[in-house]
Amino acid sequence: MTDNSVLTPLEVANILKITKNTVYELIKRGELNAYRVGKKVRVDMRDIEEYKNRTKNLKNTTPENSTRTAVTAKQNPLSIEQTSSGNDFIICGQDAILDILSRHLELRPQGVRALRSYIGSYNGLYALYQGKAQVATAHMWDGETNQYNTPYVRRMLPGIPAVIFNLAGRTQGFYVANGNPKGIKSWEDLKRKDISIINREKGSGVRILLDEHLRIMGMTGKQLKGYEQEYSSHLAVASAVARGEADVGVGNEKTGLQVKGVDFLPLQKERLDLIIKKEDLDKPAFEAIIEIIRSQKFKAELEGIGGYDLAQTGEIVAET
Repeated sequence: MTDNSVLTPLEVANILKITKNTVYELIKRGELNAYRVGKKVRVDMRDIEEYKNRTKNLKNTTPENSTRTAVTAKQNPLSIEQTSSGNDFIICGQDAILDILSRHLELRPQGVRALRSYIGSYNGLYALYQGKAQVATAHMWDGETNQYNTPYVRRMLPGIPAVIFNLAGRTQGFYVANGNPKGIKSWEDLKRKDISIINREKGSGVRILLDEHLRIMGMTGKQLKGYEQEYSSHLAVASAVARGEADVGVGNEKTGLQVKGVDFLPLQKERLDLIIKKEDLDKPAFEAIIEIIRSQKFKAELEGIGGYDLAQTGEIVAET
């Protein structure tokens, strides 16, 4: 996918991980550039990138309002404090699965209107610890134990018993240019002086995955060309590699298959988990979440999207 790509509102929604109605609201308010081709609304990829860069560091954001759709927070770590009224039900995480979960929650007879905060795994757990979010999701790999999420939950929620539910399995790997011209095959190739990388933001599961592998190899980020160049989504990283801004980026398989001009090299399976405090388990909203992620209807919708391993979806994988 290039800067000249022309997208439909639904495709824009999938890229930004928001609802289609929110896309129309952004266009209506003049926050996202768009134009008409006949009766159809279209958006250029470069305008999406401009929108993301423009809002990445905003200090005064407010919730996106829509009718019968989940409220969506801006994609920056400060959005929880800036959009929360103190009574909001906030779900932290960046995967599109959470948009589906939020919609299912709101459509229930005693619906819960969830505020989505698109922040990374580390910041989401920290928000849960601080009481600024009700639910967090994580996909953080610990190189010492070769485990996902549980070691981090234990360390980052001290004194707070929690239950970890699996949402899905995903595959993480490298985005490289078509044909893999640099012949990149494994993490060890990052030691090469001729390799440059596009990084993810601090606190994201992908950033932690990279940093853990660098640590195991005895490297620091300063030894890796491009390490300081950050993007805030899988799509942005893959697109940057496709444009030739770097030789490699780390991300999930699903996004790699969506971007023209990149190949995906699978490296390891990961767990995307949902974390709830034990004290909240018997509250109606949390009971509804557990019931939804265990339902066949929810799993069938994820199967329709593709790209997820649903073998453990809804199962308790650990308690702390």
